[in-house]
Amino acid sequence: MSLSVREVEAIAREAVDSARLERAPAERIGRHLGDPQILAAVAAAAHEAKLRWRGNVVTVSKNVFLPLTNLCRDRCTYCTFAKSPGDPGAKTYTLAEVAEVSRAAERAGCSEALLCLGDKPELAFASYREWLAAQGYPSTAAYLVEACRVAVEAGMLPHTNAGLLTQEQMAALRPWNASMGLMLETTSERLMQKGGAHHAAPDKAPALRLRMHEEAGELAIPFTTGMLLGIGETADERTDTLFAIRALADRFGHIQEAILQPFHPKADTKMRDRATPIEDDVVGWVALARLVLGPDVSVQAPPNLANLKSDRLLDRLLRAGADDFGGVSPLSIDFINPEAPWPKLDALRRRTEAAGQVLRERLPVYPEWLAKPEFFDPEMRARCLARADADGFAIVRTHKDEVAA
Repeated sequence: MSLSVREVEAIAREAVDSARLERAPAERIGRHLGDPQILAAVAAAAHEAKLRWRGNVVTVSKNVFLPLTNLCRDRCTYCTFAKSPGDPGAKTYTLAEVAEVSRAAERAGCSEALLCLGDKPELAFASYREWLAAQGYPSTAAYLVEACRVAVEAGMLPHTNAGLLTQEQMAALRPWNASMGLMLETTSERLMQKGGAHHAAPDKAPALRLRMHEEAGELAIPFTTGMLLGIGETADERTDTLFAIRALADRFGHIQEAILQPFHPKADTKMRDRATPIEDDVVGWVALARLVLGPDVSVQAPPNLANLKSDRLLDRLLRAGADDFGGVSPLSIDFINPEAPWPKLDALRRRTEAAGQVLRERLPVYPEWLAKPEFFDPEMRARCLARADADGFAIVRTHKDEVAA
C-alpha cells in the first residue's frame, strides 16, 4: 500500500501531539522508510517530539566496561564476544581484578560499572563449573552478585547485563545494581530457525527474553532493553519489537531506555559478509522508535556504532530523536564491538552542541528515576543520590589516570 509524505506528516503530527503512535500507522511508515522524503518527515517529527518531551539535553554515562566472563553457551552467528575455555582471549575476571578495575574507574571519574557477560557458561563447560565450585559459587549469577558488591565497595554504581536471569537471580542482584538490562534484540521467532542469526542461541528465544523483562518489571528494576538492526529481521518484525518494548513500559513502568544498535559484521563469523545497515536505515528506525516509545523511554544511539568519521551521521541521529549515547569509557574498549572505539567525551560534547543540543553526564539511571524510590534498594538509591547533582545528573569529576582496563 502506498504512503504519501502528506499522510506521514499528518500521522507524525498526531503522534507528537498525543505522545502516541499506534501500530497500524507505525507499520505502514516502517515499510516506507527507504523513501527519502518519508524518512525526512519522520525524522523531523521525531526531533520535534524529543525536544518537546525530553528537552534539548542529550545524556551519556561515563563508565568502565567490565566483562566478568566472556564464556558463553550461545553461538550467535554475528558474535565474537562469546568464547569457550581454551579459546584465545577467553577470560573470567577474578574478584581482585574486579576491584582493581573498579578503583581505576572511580579515580578516572566514572560512575557506572557495566558488567556484561556470556549466557550460562556453567551449563556448557565442565571446567568452568569446576572453577566456580572451587571459588565457592554454585552459578555465574551467584558469582556476579559478589562481583557487583566488590564494584560497589570500590565506589562504582553497577549496571548488569548478564543475559537471561531468573527472577530470583535478579532479586539477589538488585541491592547491588543501580540498573539492569537485557537486549530484547528482536521478537522474531523466525531468526531462531536453521540459518537464522539465533539458531544456535537458545537464550535468544524471544519468549524467554520477554519473560525476563516482565520479571524485572515485577521487581521494579530500572531496565535497559533494545533492538538490533540488520541481523535478518524485516521491517514489520522491527515494528513488532518496538511495540513489545512499549507494552512492557506501559505495563510495568520500568523501561528507562531502548538501544537502537546497528549490526556490525565481524571477521570469523557466519555473518561476516552481511553489510551493516545503511545510514538512512539507522536514522529512520531511531526516529520511528522515538515516536513509538513516547516521552518516558529514552532512545539510545551508541556513538561508536555510528560511523563517527562522518559528522553528518551523528548530527542526523541527534536530529532524529536520539537523546542518549549510552556508556562511553575513558578506560576500556567496547568488548562486544572491539572494532568500534569510543569517541572522546570532549569531541562528543562539541558535536552535540553543533547539533543545537547539550551533553550531560548521567548515572546508570536517568535523573527522573532518582525521584522514584520504589525502583531501588534504599542503600543503592542513597549511593546514587550521593553521586548526583541537584538536577539528578552525575557530578562531573576531573580525572588524570586513564589506563586500559
